[in-house]
Amino acid sequence: MSKHSVEKPLTSNHNCSTCDPSADEVIQIQSKSTESEWILDGNPVQDEFAPNSICFGCGPSNDEGLQLKSYRSKGGLIAEYKCEEKHQAFPGVINGGIIGSLIDCHGNWTAAIAIMDKNGWKKPQCTVTAQYEIKLKRPTPLGKKLKLNSRVLALQEDRAEVIIELKAERKTCATGRGLFVAVKEGHPAYHRWQ
Repeated sequence: MSKHSVEKPLTSNHNCSTCDPSADEVIQIQSKSTESEWILDGNPVQDEFAPNSICFGCGPSNDEGLQLKSYRSKGGLIAEYKCEEKHQAFPGVINGGIIGSLIDCHGNWTAAIAIMDKNGWKKPQCTVTAQYEIKLKRPTPLGKKLKLNSRVLALQEDRAEVIIELKAERKTCATGRGLFVAVKEGHPAYHRWQ
């Protein structure tokens, strides 16, 4: 995953009983390269592994959705997104629910790819959000390219805890943290990516 600097580190007071990151861990997403050097290379993971997905946030087959495209980077995923006028909460500012969807989907795919890589699979199992939180740090402006990056904090065979950052104009607008779990056959979401 690309590690990009955050203006203020996130402090975790969360102890996931299954992933067990340390309490009060200081989390920073930082990189030696600048955002202008980001390369969105190859196929987006959503298009490669779930071309028929109808997810509102990242489903390639949902013409009414956001259709977020996330790309592999060293150690995680990166994405760029430009919101439309219909995504506003009030003039010039993006709705928090849209921000939450972008963060949730980007984090979910980060976990799915990390779990796939850890297990040596050729394609990821479908993952679902067990929990997530977002922190809205400042208004997210309309008309600017949004940049998302993420990394895994804790990883097991079937779950990952992920941190996500959303920036506009090099300023952190929102951060997120979530626990994402790979589902097994019999779960309602098991075939959703096929």
